[in-house]
Amino acid sequence: STRRAMELREALLQIAEIRRHMAKSDVFRGYRSAPVAVSGLLALAAAALQFRYIPDPTEAPNEYLALWIGTAALSMAAVAIEMALRLQHGESRGPWELTRLAVELFLPAVIAGASVTVVLARQSPNNLALLPGLWQIMFSLGIFASARLLPRPLFGVAAFYMITGSVLLALARTGLSLDPWAMGVPFVVGQLASAGILYWTLERRG
Repeated sequence: STRRAMELREALLQIAEIRRHMAKSDVFRGYRSAPVAVSGLLALAAAALQFRYIPDPTEAPNEYLALWIGTAALSMAAVAIEMALRLQHGESRGPWELTRLAVELFLPAVIAGASVTVVLARQSPNNLALLPGLWQIMFSLGIFASARLLPRPLFGVAAFYMITGSVLLALARTGLSLDPWAMGVPFVVGQLASAGILYWTLERRG
């Protein structure tokens, strides 16, 4: 019986490994165009709010951070809710495996971005202007890490965020990176482009 138990355990491990390899080679359909587009519109709204109420983020760093961190949280919540709703209607474990893998791949970039934000905000508030560029670079790295599960054109979106983030880092000493549209425009363009790619490649034909 001990031998049979070991053989059963080994077989289950092999099945789990096969499922994991299949998940890595499949396209993740959990990211949908609607919540991604909403995240772009939220970035536009946040930029408008900053323009109206926080003209100089260096004079109100806490409000600036709260605005953009809150916007990011709402965007992630919209994507997470859509993913959860789709998983509830799934009849196999395949979508669950892909979702877990997608989260595992993207999560380090989120954690890194949060860590950099906390450290700069607490230890070096005078370098607040570095954050917009760093946020966009971290987001780019998250997309690159997840790219093998996503439609190939999203590589272009990841490269776009890497470029805009690098430009903003170069402009940080001038303070231009704190302009509301330095965050608003890249995320509006990038997220709406991502939404279009997701719709065209994954949703248009069901």
